Amino acid sequence: MNRNMVKGMIVFAAIAEKGSMSAAATQLNLSSSAVSQQVAKLEMDMGISLFHRNTRHLTLTEAGALFYENCIKIIRIVESAEQQLHALKGTPSGELKIAAPVGFGGGLLSQPLAHLLAAHPQISLNLQLQDGPIDIVNEGIDLAICIGPLSDSNLIARPLADWRMLLCAAPSYIPQHQSMQHPADLQGFNRISHSYAKPEFLTHSQTQERVELSAQRINVNNMQTLIQLTLDGLGFAVLPEPEVHQYLASGQLVTLLPEWSLRTYSVYSVTSARDKQPAKVKEAIAALSQYFSQMDFSPTPTSLAQPNACELTPRFTIPA
Repeated sequence: MNRNMVKGMIVFAAIAEKGSMSAAATQLNLSSSAVSQQVAKLEMDMGISLFHRNTRHLTLTEAGALFYENCIKIIRIVESAEQQLHALKGTPSGELKIAAPVGFGGGLLSQPLAHLLAAHPQISLNLQLQDGPIDIVNEGIDLAICIGPLSDSNLIARPLADWRMLLCAAPSYIPQHQSMQHPADLQGFNRISHSYAKPEFLTHSQTQERVELSAQRINVNNMQTLIQLTLDGLGFAVLPEPEVHQYLASGQLVTLLPEWSLRTYSVYSVTSARDKQPAKVKEAIAALSQYFSQMDFSPTPTSLAQPNACELTPRFTIPA
């Protein structure tokens, strides 16, 4: 049903209740000719007369009476829908479906989502954690947290933070006397990698030499499992800084090759390309942006090659 049909129903119902086109025109703030045209179009579309006409007033035909009963029902449904949509637009409410990489389930979302729920008691959360591609539209996702850049131009991506990956291992895995100066020194050690990880390159801070990291020997499809295997000493891995900074601070993990850096990535909030977002989505983006921009990974990590490593900066990534 198109908008013009609904408009015609509203005009028709006003005429039926007032008994004249002029009275209906006054009520609706329309001209008499506009009201008359709406009725004529309805009757032409229906192929049947809706009013008995005389010089004084209009009365409904049998078809008009039946049509009036259904018009009232439809008008009430439309008005109710408009009220609900207006409330949804103005007040953050309803279920908010968020998709994020599995690694974010380790606590990265707890504080911003707690703030969101406390500030907006009418919002409920449906959190979907998965690594790999996400079909935002077909899966009905309100908001996705993704790693850019994005290839789908039909989506709207808003930057949340720039974080980094760190090359890490358990202290027990690589002997303390092992000299680690170049990525080639990692040959013979097991690399644990994420299934969705792209090729990783290390860049030397002084010479700008760029070396591709050795091929993985252990492959997993879950970031939390990847971290746990690294903690358990099965190999070294490229790990997201926010999820491992506490292990670095406690000495459960150490960084390797501190003079070599990995490429940095940006974290985005992603929504479908709609002109106007519900208030719940806007508030969620604001909460995530504020929290992620203020994250501090200042505790000094333990480095195998450089015990007095510099403080970490708040950057990280998860394989897209």
